[in-house]
Amino acid sequence: MSSRHHIDDFMRGRIIGKIEEGRKITDVAREFDIAHSVVSRLWKSFKTTGMCSRWHGGGRVRSTTPAEDRYIVLSAKRNRRTTAQQVANQFLAASGKPISRKTVVRRFRGRGLYARRSVVCVPLTRQHSTARLQWCREHHNWTEQDWACVLFSDESRFSLSSDCRRQLIWRESGTAYRPENIQEKDQYPTCSNMLWAGIMINGGTRLHVVANGTMMGQRYFDEVLLPHVRLFRGAVGDKFVFMDDNATCHRTLAVQDCLDSEGIQRLIWPARSSDLNPIENVWDALGRQVAGRNYPPTNKNTLIRALTEEWDKLPQQLLDNVVQSMVRRVECCITLHGGHIPY
Repeated sequence: MSSRHHIDDFMRGRIIGKIEEGRKITDVAREFDIAHSVVSRLWKSFKTTGMCSRWHGGGRVRSTTPAEDRYIVLSAKRNRRTTAQQVANQFLAASGKPISRKTVVRRFRGRGLYARRSVVCVPLTRQHSTARLQWCREHHNWTEQDWACVLFSDESRFSLSSDCRRQLIWRESGTAYRPENIQEKDQYPTCSNMLWAGIMINGGTRLHVVANGTMMGQRYFDEVLLPHVRLFRGAVGDKFVFMDDNATCHRTLAVQDCLDSEGIQRLIWPARSSDLNPIENVWDALGRQVAGRNYPPTNKNTLIRALTEEWDKLPQQLLDNVVQSMVRRVECCITLHGGHIPY
């Protein structure tokens, strides 16, 4: 027999009626396919209260009203980085009514707000967004075949310590890249090693470590353009396009003369657009691989060795997928009017 505990009022009335007619509890339970204990409790409750309908209500009384709930949620939306305890303290100061941190969290969840780490992006001015939008419109008609001829390059810094971003914000699901949920940040981590690499469909350069200092114009010419970029230009042919950003070392006259003499076409790149560069996703994958090693690096030498080994292990399919995403990146940037895109 089933043990249905939730019986509607009509069924309860029929059960009580049968027992009042003189039927045994066991026979009534078998007839309605209900557990004997359920029928027995229902009969005892009827004899005590004289009612067969289910009593509604009970439970703890809500500590806040709907209007107060809206105030609590609005407090979090006005300052996304405030904690639940701080909101509870603000509510106490405003209303004189104490509520717990857990109550605040429940009110947030009831309105779709959850604690999440904020996305870190570089600051964008109106001029940056306008330039990004114009660039994307100019390349909106590029196909995957067009992007397949581009060697995307970049420098990146890796260090033994990283920004754990423990500070959380309150946001709705799917809103990570809204302006109010983004943390803009310019600084690079200290005590880091600079690396350079390039990726394209069906290919990629070796990982180059910029030893003893930073990348300058002459080093960029000697260590990157001649041994790496020129090699890919010869392999791909006249359709080859080289992408690098607007760093000072990339825009020296010597670098431009080298590109012109080798017949290398450079892809003009909008400022503050690392999110458009697919190699950024590869840097992220590389960092995760190094962090997940059984024996994480403990000094500069082991860090460089780990980065080089993990770079060589990255699957070509990963490089192909991120380059093929350029069509979607351009469309997304146009949709967001040149703002930060979720890549």
